[in-house]
Amino acid sequence: MVTTAVSQGNLRQRNPGSKKKSGSPGPDDVQYDSLIKSNKSVTGAGSELDYKIALAVITVLAFISRFWGISHPNEVVFDEVHFGKFASYYLERTYFFDVHPPFGKLLFAFMGWLVGYDGHFHFENIGDSYISNKVPYVAFRAMPAILGSLTVSVTYLIMWESGYSLPACVVAAGLVLLDNAHIGQTRLILLDATLILTMACSLLFYIKFYKQRHDPFSRKWWKWLILTGFALSCDISTKYVGLFAFVTIGSAVVIDLWDLLDVNRSGGALSVPDFLKHFAARAFGLIIMPFIFYLFWFQVHFAILTRSGPGDDFMTPEFQETLSDNVMFANSINIEYYDTITIKHKETKAYLHSHAGNYPLRYDDGRVSSQGQQVTGYPFEDANNHWQILPMDGSEELGRVVKNHDLVRLRHVGTDTILLSHDVASPYYPTNQEFTTALVADALGDRKEDTLFEVRIENGKNGQEFKSVASHFKFIHNPSKVAMWTHEKPLPDWGHRQQEINGNKQITPSSNVWLVEDIPSIPAGHQRRDKPVKEVKRLPFLQKWFELQRSMFWHNNQLTSSHPYASQPYQWPFLLRGVSFWTQNDTRQQIYFLGNPLGWWIASSLLAVYVGIIGADQISLRRGVDALDRRTRTRLYNSTGFFFLAWATHFFPFFVMGRQLFLHHYLPAHLASTLIVGSLVEFVFNADPASEEASYYAIKAGKKQPSAKRFVTARERFAGTSMVPAWIATGVILTIAAASWYFFLPLTYGYPGLSVEQVVSRKWLGYDLHFAK
Repeated sequence: MVTTAVSQGNLRQRNPGSKKKSGSPGPDDVQYDSLIKSNKSVTGAGSELDYKIALAVITVLAFISRFWGISHPNEVVFDEVHFGKFASYYLERTYFFDVHPPFGKLLFAFMGWLVGYDGHFHFENIGDSYISNKVPYVAFRAMPAILGSLTVSVTYLIMWESGYSLPACVVAAGLVLLDNAHIGQTRLILLDATLILTMACSLLFYIKFYKQRHDPFSRKWWKWLILTGFALSCDISTKYVGLFAFVTIGSAVVIDLWDLLDVNRSGGALSVPDFLKHFAARAFGLIIMPFIFYLFWFQVHFAILTRSGPGDDFMTPEFQETLSDNVMFANSINIEYYDTITIKHKETKAYLHSHAGNYPLRYDDGRVSSQGQQVTGYPFEDANNHWQILPMDGSEELGRVVKNHDLVRLRHVGTDTILLSHDVASPYYPTNQEFTTALVADALGDRKEDTLFEVRIENGKNGQEFKSVASHFKFIHNPSKVAMWTHEKPLPDWGHRQQEINGNKQITPSSNVWLVEDIPSIPAGHQRRDKPVKEVKRLPFLQKWFELQRSMFWHNNQLTSSHPYASQPYQWPFLLRGVSFWTQNDTRQQIYFLGNPLGWWIASSLLAVYVGIIGADQISLRRGVDALDRRTRTRLYNSTGFFFLAWATHFFPFFVMGRQLFLHHYLPAHLASTLIVGSLVEFVFNADPASEEASYYAIKAGKKQPSAKRFVTARERFAGTSMVPAWIATGVILTIAAASWYFFLPLTYGYPGLSVEQVVSRKWLGYDLHFAK
């Protein structure tokens, strides 16, 4: 069973022969919980003041490590080109498109607004100067630095709230404090600081919610439930990988509900109506409310971005009509029959093109072509991109507007041939149809049916007028019902390395969409080019939201191309490679995104140790050997198990993803692994379970309850002796981590520059560092 484990939950054990289930509180548990609440020093070695002092020290150190030298470099670094740019677009109210939800980017925009920045700089290139462009970049970087510093504090609080000893809290938070990857990622204009903090907060808030299980539906119970949902919402509203936190919390909730459903639980079984109340409350707090918060950030996103901008092309014409100053509608013209047009593929930006050259008799794989005239995609403007649109019926009437679902023909102006498709395999796709052209006499004779195409406007209505630029459409071959399509793989030399055009049997994909970019047959100054000012239209919020979601998910799935610094999930726990963020040749300075190698290897090793401990315990129990006391086993399975669940749900899903992956994707899982390190430090070195367990069972047996004062005195005497091994282990781990952290600091902070020998000495696993020779 995996649930969160707080101190009172861990100390609550079943007497021999009892039918009480772990996780199901009874009256005696409430009594012990009262003792816990009256004296929080019971939760681990050390007084509450000790915990607060340690928290304050760790928080101060976190802020120092994140803010130290934050103004260096004073140039655009790595993905600051994206997220700094988005902040500027928000401040200019200019519509942009990104595959990530808006929450994290809105925080950057808010920071820019606070310091009076107007968004004039668009972060175009890595290395562009912030100073010469008068950008308040330190303020922008301060936002993730603040969040990254608080992440260290939240890590500490997770351990404290879970009832761990002071050394366990310190070692878990210390490994995050001293981690170069967490520092490097949270002192630049990047989203991961927001993602990691909200993920950590979701764990902390759920633990605090679980601690209120004896008092369901109370104000505190509801408060921590709603805050858990809010943290989850902020997590997924920053990046979609925030969904993994929902899996973590959702798994714990399912197990908790399963325990509540048990008819043998102490204190009597819940009635079905009471169980449904618990289920409904959790569904409301952890699903419905987070979704409402998620929608809210998109509402803010749409409310701010009201002007036309670089994101227009990713949206439908109907959406673009809601943006002021939209160039597409300012330049759109009704297309009439016999107009000469240029047709551009929406995704690859290639023009429909043909030229006086034929397909070869045989392709490389031996298949035979039609040897017809080549029809290709060409990325540049050219006279061979010109096509005349003809009516199906051959009518010579001028001024007639082409409409949605009309059947038309296209005449290639340069070679006076007609576009057609037929049942011949295309060069690269044997299942797709070849596109070619034929002489007018042939095309309008025996082959006239093969030259008919349907203009199918995306989301268009019957009779809707076909417009240049504004009408995104699919060009459907009428006899065979295939869609005209292209892709970026270039044809061989016989096709002049241009793009293949073929007939796609799958009509629904958005990659089949084209648009008419211009009508060259209409001269400049012609009255058809004169356009009245158009009123900005409105769309319902949900319609805009659904459209943006579809576009975001689709483009996210297209991030499959290779990247020189991409890495695979199996490489992350062992820190096999990093990412080059920034270099400066003159000073030999560089920022190389890399974790703390020794800290990561310790955490990864203890993950394996934890799995081994669980396996050994299960085998021992099968053989009738009970090697662990009940409190220790409960904490090992419940609390550490919850942390292991958080690690697994934030790591293993990446193995099934097809998109580009980088080292920073592991940071939430790394944080969870540090919690496991803290848990195992207590498991191995904390020798006090018998003391607490004896006090607990004395209460259960009806003996006089020890006073808080007497209990604390005993604990303090115990803390002075038995916690020494735990503190020694904590000191050794953090000393090793601190040495590794310090050694790699020049690569994290970007200064000072390193000599060849110094760079080479840091290539521990062959890291692809610059200036190594």
